[in-house]
Amino acid sequence: MELIGDPEVDRLYTVPPRTFVAERTAAVTAARQAGDRDRAAALGKLRRPTIAAWLVNLLALRRPEVIAQWMKVAELMREAQRELAGDQLRRLAEQRRTVVSTMAAEARALAAAADPSHATGPLPLAEVEATLIAALTDPDLAARIQAGRLVRAAAPEGLGELPPPQLQAITGGEAAEATGDGDQRKGRRKPAARASEQRAALETALVEARASLAAAETDLAARERRRDEVKRTLADIEATIADLTERRSQTMSELAAAESATMDGRRAVSAARRRIGEAEAALAALESGSV
Repeated sequence: MELIGDPEVDRLYTVPPRTFVAERTAAVTAARQAGDRDRAAALGKLRRPTIAAWLVNLLALRRPEVIAQWMKVAELMREAQRELAGDQLRRLAEQRRTVVSTMAAEARALAAAADPSHATGPLPLAEVEATLIAALTDPDLAARIQAGRLVRAAAPEGLGELPPPQLQAITGGEAAEATGDGDQRKGRRKPAARASEQRAALETALVEARASLAAAETDLAARERRRDEVKRTLADIEATIADLTERRSQTMSELAAAESATMDGRRAVSAARRRIGEAEAALAALESGSV
């Protein structure tokens, strides 16, 4: 049963992963109660996304314009690389860094809105970026991303880097595979063309490295904020423990004093009772003698 575009499935893939299974079970139960067994079976097969995949799904389903902008900039970069347009690559690199920063901020904001525990904690933003890069050369992955149905991020080995120009031979403005005839044509290319191609490849690699660094720095900053928050919490707990220890010592002293005072009070009560008993006995004897 096809569930692409299903509002309930969209909702499931935007809830925090820690609640996904419970939400999916509730959706399956509702479908069964409605008598829709096929839908219940299809919902039951949905897989829980990883944190990184969830962030990508949030961007796709809540901020599709950001994903569209990323794909557009990446496509323009690929075209500029094929055409060896170094100046355009540099301009697009700046634009791409802006989009990466926007995506990181949007992902954190969406995650915090869905689950406040992600407001300051570390998020796998580098995995998010790697997955989006991988989508540039993987149509199936791109389709899953745009549908908001991703269940895991792209593996580090498959970052989806744009094909480097040195793997192609450029003749007459057209690209050919660098195998067979391509190798021969590559050998006939002018040194200036090869140098320009290598420069474009290096510039693209530099863009990728800077983007990865930005994502890593963002993630590190989040981890450091979380560490500082835990340190503050620990300091508060230790201060509370010290205060409670001091109060316990004071309370123990007060309890000892109260116990001693209670014993004194009991002895006073016993003495008073004895005096009453003696007085009553004397009064009884006096009354008996007078009779």
